[in-house]
Amino acid sequence: MLASLGTMPELAHQLSGLGGCTHPVRLDGHRTEYAVDQTTGEIGRVLHHLDSSTLPSGQLLVRCNNRRATRCAACAETYRRDTYHLITAGLRGGKGTPERVAVHPRVFATFTAPSFGPVHNRPSGGRDCRCGARHEEGDAVLGTPLDPETYDYEAAVLWNAHAGALWRRFSIYLRREVAKRAGLTQRAFRDHARISFAKVAEYQKRGAVHFHAVIRLDGPEGGDSPPPAWATAELLTDAIRAAATTARVDGPMIDDQAHTFVFGRQLDVRPIRSADFDDGQELTERAVAAYIAKYATKGAEATTGSLDRPIRFLAELAQARITEHARRMIRTAWTLGARPELSDLRLRAWAHMLGFRGHFSTKSRRYSTTLGALRDARADWRRAQAAAPAPQDGETTLVLAHWVFAGTGLSRAEAWLAASLEPAPGTEGEPTWTPAATS
Repeated sequence: MLASLGTMPELAHQLSGLGGCTHPVRLDGHRTEYAVDQTTGEIGRVLHHLDSSTLPSGQLLVRCNNRRATRCAACAETYRRDTYHLITAGLRGGKGTPERVAVHPRVFATFTAPSFGPVHNRPSGGRDCRCGARHEEGDAVLGTPLDPETYDYEAAVLWNAHAGALWRRFSIYLRREVAKRAGLTQRAFRDHARISFAKVAEYQKRGAVHFHAVIRLDGPEGGDSPPPAWATAELLTDAIRAAATTARVDGPMIDDQAHTFVFGRQLDVRPIRSADFDDGQELTERAVAAYIAKYATKGAEATTGSLDRPIRFLAELAQARITEHARRMIRTAWTLGARPELSDLRLRAWAHMLGFRGHFSTKSRRYSTTLGALRDARADWRRAQAAAPAPQDGETTLVLAHWVFAGTGLSRAEAWLAASLEPAPGTEGEPTWTPAATS
């Protein structure tokens, strides 16, 4: 059909620009760029005009930019690469971050959730699980409760819902602990040092969220200023352990039971070195960035076998192909979501996420560049490839655009053609940064 209409080459070119996205957003509308005289403000010639009706698909197709690998593998890979470069920039500079950050004290820390009941696991030392069996790595039973009837599903869901607040409380306590070890008041600490971080949330097999974080100790202006002489990775490590032990968030009172949320006892803090691996004992910038980026696209569905999209009715679980453990976590979140005193947690909206409602990747303002800056650089690169006329000296650009949402996804013919395409030339390395911005 496409070949008979003579539109296949043009449509193939349009689809190749999606970089493999299988669920693009479809838009109707137009966009026009005008040259404007900076002195008089007069609108001059048209630099570029785009009308969706003239495109081969009849609409503008835009990447969905979904970070979930189960929803769109191509866009998730772009997100993963962006996260890698964001983390790397905060470890060794680049993308607007000075290279001096490579010598600042920094550690890689993992914060876990507390226990909600014994689960099937793989103990170290080759020992058997508490159930008496020795589980293989991919065993579906890993992370599920030994006794589902006594497992505290309510506390597990509420922990996920309060994990973000607990991290914020920890970050406040961490500044206090560092200041105390430096012999400074909290007010004076701001004039001497700053703590920068980047973290991602990951689901353990039992469905509880834990955090991986790069934490860096800078001067008062962040990465632009050297840290004080007393700042060391050892001092930072000690402060992190103290703050993680102290941090707690008071939760709701449910059926006369008070809930308080703290981090689990398993806290791992390791200094990050600039050298290569030393017999597997030291972490490097590259290893840490790759490790964090690995989890940037994983949701609950990747580890617990649950859902990758919200549910509107609990009855939807009857047809869902999910584990019984995930089913009980979702059902618990849905039930708790009906309580008026928990309305601010929006547990029904986040039931498919097992109660977790935070961002999967966050960072402090001075850590490094932003995901938005990386996306803007990618968009600039694409516009440069379009070879549209550029404004002349003394001119600026006025953009007038109007777009209307027209749907998502590809038609059957478009999907068939997209599946047969190789990535567009240059898009393999292009999605994460512009050549000029590479460090």
